[in-house]
Amino acid sequence: MLVLEYKVVAKKKQHRAIEEAIRTTQFIRNKCIRYWMDSKKEDKVNKFALNKYSTVLRNEFKFVKDLNSMAVQSAAERAWSAISRFFDNCKSGKSGKKGFPRFQKNNRSVEYKTSGWKLHKSKRRITITDKKGIGELKLMGKWDIHTYPVKSIKRVRLVRRADGYYCQFSIDVDNSKQLEPTGNQVGLDVGLEFFYSDSNGNTVSNPRFLRKAEVNIKRVQRRIYKHKKGSNRRRKSREVYARKHLRVNRQRTEFAKRLALTLLQSNDVVAYEDLKVKNMVRNHCFAKSINDVAWSEFRQWIEYFARKYNRQAIAVRPHNTSQLCSSCGVKVKKELKVRTHRCECGCVLQRDVNAAINILARATGGHPGSNAQGVETSTLLGVTLVEQVSTLN
Repeated sequence: MLVLEYKVVAKKKQHRAIEEAIRTTQFIRNKCIRYWMDSKKEDKVNKFALNKYSTVLRNEFKFVKDLNSMAVQSAAERAWSAISRFFDNCKSGKSGKKGFPRFQKNNRSVEYKTSGWKLHKSKRRITITDKKGIGELKLMGKWDIHTYPVKSIKRVRLVRRADGYYCQFSIDVDNSKQLEPTGNQVGLDVGLEFFYSDSNGNTVSNPRFLRKAEVNIKRVQRRIYKHKKGSNRRRKSREVYARKHLRVNRQRTEFAKRLALTLLQSNDVVAYEDLKVKNMVRNHCFAKSINDVAWSEFRQWIEYFARKYNRQAIAVRPHNTSQLCSSCGVKVKKELKVRTHRCECGCVLQRDVNAAINILARATGGHPGSNAQGVETSTLLGVTLVEQVSTLN
């Protein structure tokens, strides 16, 4: 599955129509969640039952009927996705919160399936054909959609972001590529001092995108509270503030994507730590820095490109990777502030490089005394980034 995204150029009237379609999608999803909550235990509410209920909503509300029928079904499927994820977490015994479905307050997209839209012959314009009044939209972007047949487009999604509206095409094509083996293997240890250090002794500096833009963002944030609630000036200040954060988010994504692509093209095996970032950000001293470095997003792109290029991406348990000596396997205890690994065997390495060597050793067969067990993961980039995990003994 391949997702192509274009910037939408439209009039204000069309913007209001898109917003109306987005609000309708949110309404349908929330009504389906309420229908599931109010149903009795004897009633089996599944995906098909919610689709039937969406038809009832179309007959009851005119603004729902104005939306394309498949877009209405897609909104009901969003509700079932939240419900089924909650059931799966309960059955698997997931610790902590199970993700009970909540009502949506700020939906930002509307999704059409194979109907409700018509692509122009030039494939630079798209017409939304339902009764919301969206009409013809101009598409701006570098992605070339001409090489794909219209029948391969399975979903069309209109998304609102801080800097405007975007149109996404979900195309059913085989995106995998076969590369020649390089014979190289690398272990990665992510950190805050360096973005990552590898087992070859190379390091990549931490870009700290949020820290660099923080002064400008806070100045814009202060402007919001100088204006009254509900005023146009306050609304415009919030839009500027949102665009600043959107720029930082895009910088992180592009940085992580380029590094992951380079690593997977030049190595057959990439090993990294299986970090629980949600638990790590509970430490308020490092929470902002951990969120700024975006380890989870970097891991997702590594797994995506591993799937695309038929490479091997292995996540290993991070326990004691920084404490064990990569040369002799002896445990050398050291605090977090100690950045150099020194062992009695004479091994002197930068702390993160030593950990990266241990990570690669665990992924490729284990280190003496490490009790190694790796987790091979692969991720596809489709409608969402979905992690598929299989355990290796």
